[in-house]
Amino acid sequence: MARSSVERSVFLSQLLMAGATLVLATISYLVDPKALASPLFFAGVIIVFAVTGLSAAVPWRRIDKLWIAALPLLDIIAIAFIRQEQPQLGASFLFVFPAIWMSMHFGVRGAAISVVLPSVLTWGGEFLRSGVETIDPVVLPRLGIVPIVLGFVATTVYSTTRRAAAQRSLLQQQADLFEQALQSSRRQKRTLDELFDAVDFGVIGFDDSGRVNLINRAQREMVAPFGVGDGSIVPAVIYREDRTTPYDERDRPFQRALRGETIDRETVWFGDPGEAQAAILTSSRPIVDEHGHYDGGVIVFRDITAELKAVKARDDLVASVSHELRTPLTSIVGYTELALDEDISDSTRAMLEITSRNADRMLGIVADLLAAASESTQTLLMVFAPCDLAQIVREGMESITPVASISHITFTTPELEPLVFDADAFRLRQVVDNLLSNAVKYNVPYGRIDVSLTATSEDVAELRVHDTGRGMTDAEQAHLFDRFYRADSVRNSAVHGSGLGLSISRDIVHQHGGELRLDSSRGKGTTAIMTIPMKDREPAGESSLESKADS
Repeated sequence: MARSSVERSVFLSQLLMAGATLVLATISYLVDPKALASPLFFAGVIIVFAVTGLSAAVPWRRIDKLWIAALPLLDIIAIAFIRQEQPQLGASFLFVFPAIWMSMHFGVRGAAISVVLPSVLTWGGEFLRSGVETIDPVVLPRLGIVPIVLGFVATTVYSTTRRAAAQRSLLQQQADLFEQALQSSRRQKRTLDELFDAVDFGVIGFDDSGRVNLINRAQREMVAPFGVGDGSIVPAVIYREDRTTPYDERDRPFQRALRGETIDRETVWFGDPGEAQAAILTSSRPIVDEHGHYDGGVIVFRDITAELKAVKARDDLVASVSHELRTPLTSIVGYTELALDEDISDSTRAMLEITSRNADRMLGIVADLLAAASESTQTLLMVFAPCDLAQIVREGMESITPVASISHITFTTPELEPLVFDADAFRLRQVVDNLLSNAVKYNVPYGRIDVSLTATSEDVAELRVHDTGRGMTDAEQAHLFDRFYRADSVRNSAVHGSGLGLSISRDIVHQHGGELRLDSSRGKGTTAIMTIPMKDREPAGESSLESKADS
């Protein structure tokens, strides 16, 4: 059976004492063979070896620690016997061994006993052998040196033991803290591993040497259909957004990420042309250490194939519906123009003219829907000519007033001063109608719409349309200009819309060099602000102007 640490310590301490005693007995026998015949000398040696056997035989871990102190005490008595018979051998120095033992393991009391008891035995033995009256004065210094040496040894060992114990305690505390930190780190690693395996996008982590140290379940599943084994990270060949042009080895997103580059939402395609392909949105970020040095990075892959298919299906639907709307709208425009050619009353003519203008606008909006749904990136066609923005705003208000009157919404506006500059009147009317229509749709019954049009000192036209409606949250405002976006609060309400109006309106304003923004607070209404620089522009071309005039 393996010994405990206590038993090993006791045996080794006593074994050192036994070895020193054996050396002393050997020297004594060589110097004076008759010394071993002395009863006290022989008894002292036997006691030391008996104590050594006792230290090896007794299971000290099972008994009280105080019983261990009996061993060095017996050693002290044995040394006193040896010295009593052979004082010339210098056996007094053997007292150092039990002094070290007791000072190390039994604290102040043990240190004191290891000094006092040998001193008493040494002085007492000398007095017994020579008598108090006949003691040799030469011996007194040797007797005095024993407690001094033992006191120095005991004090040194005790203080060293205390410092060592304090250091051990500190090291143990640090070891406990380190173990806690290690366990916490392991828990965090397990948590991160489970987290990364739970998400539905691929994650690859790598160190500064390019060695991959993290790859999650979603990444392995993402590349598995393309013949990528466990030893690979991404397919051997990936393609650009056109789905047919392969990346050069150096230009691949993963290789760029290994070089420490930042990649923002770059779309690549896995799979060869003509076979099943997957669109992968790729992003990467480098990692730096506390000194700002490159320390690896992470790259994220997200499969957006289904999203792209959904967007294409939506655009196809918008294009199909918009195309089907053209025929009835063209019929409405044609019959309205025929009706205007008849002899009708002035009031009927005014209503038919409004109908004709709005039908023309609807045809333009349908054309915009078709353009928005197309895969091309072409911008809206603009035809610039001198126009009065104030007149455009007045016509827009006139057109939307019948709808606003249903909810008893009123318009308040100061006298609009003419603002004539080169612009596309049709497109600006589209923007104005959208802003006024939103102000009506998202207003409250008996609400109010404030419209103002001013020219700033920087020669910029500023149109403000403020409603007293529901307003918007910050989260809703963050997506206002996204195509087809509609807030959750109105998506299932009676307020209808396509979510294209503001996106198209902002594109129109941008092509005029201006800006469109909305300021809103929940429950406090919304203010739409359009600013357009009133700079002279060259006409789009004689043919365009002539064709527009002919129409």
